[in-house]
Amino acid sequence: MTTHPVPEIPEPPAAAVKATPVSTRGRFGRWHLKAAGEGEEESWLLTYLDVMTLLLVMMVVMLAFAKPASEDAGQGDGSGGPAAPRAQAPLNLRPQLNQLVAPREKDPLAGLPLDQLGEGVEVLVNDGVVSFRISSEMLFPSGQADLIGPGAEMLATLVPVLNAMPNQRIVVEGHTDDVPIRNERYPSNWELSGGRAGSVVRQLIDLGVAPQRIRATGFADTRPLQPNDSEAHRAANRRVELVLETVTPAPK
Repeated sequence: MTTHPVPEIPEPPAAAVKATPVSTRGRFGRWHLKAAGEGEEESWLLTYLDVMTLLLVMMVVMLAFAKPASEDAGQGDGSGGPAAPRAQAPLNLRPQLNQLVAPREKDPLAGLPLDQLGEGVEVLVNDGVVSFRISSEMLFPSGQADLIGPGAEMLATLVPVLNAMPNQRIVVEGHTDDVPIRNERYPSNWELSGGRAGSVVRQLIDLGVAPQRIRATGFADTRPLQPNDSEAHRAANRRVELVLETVTPAPK
């Protein structure tokens, strides 16, 4: 039996062989998402931490430079003693304090010869202001502004008291009730109240009160003490008051 040799099949050149890539994704490869790198995910976090660290360092530095007030108060002069007070400009408040405290501590009626006043003079003290009230019936006839004899004598008892306070200005106030008056001499209660105040002023000046200390004013029936609803109340409203005011010296 004759044996024939098997012809060898030549191998193709290496360049002719083209490798076919094998897909490992399978049939669901189109839904595959590539995972983001870990470096990209943490980059913003590192920046945030850097900013927070800088802010914390700045706060620590600011607190280190801020000195509490208690430490300043507790610091002394180095010898263990209390801290020396800071130098301040001198402030003299003594005159103002004396003006505020003196009127409260001193009795405005102290030393006045009140026992010499007539029985019809009423003494009033309101917030340190002294005033003397006299009923018009004791000074003037009804509807008139001319002083009667007993009224002039009553005003004479006031002069020692008024002269005992030379630094007080004297304001003489005339008051009437609401009954209208109309005549040639006094067309209204304004003229009557002002005329009565003027008569008292002239009498006090004649008795020795300095004229530069005294003035007259009339209020008619604008400041009643009682409602003008009865004869007794209207009689109380007809009056003359002498109010003492403190004279403030003019600034130099």
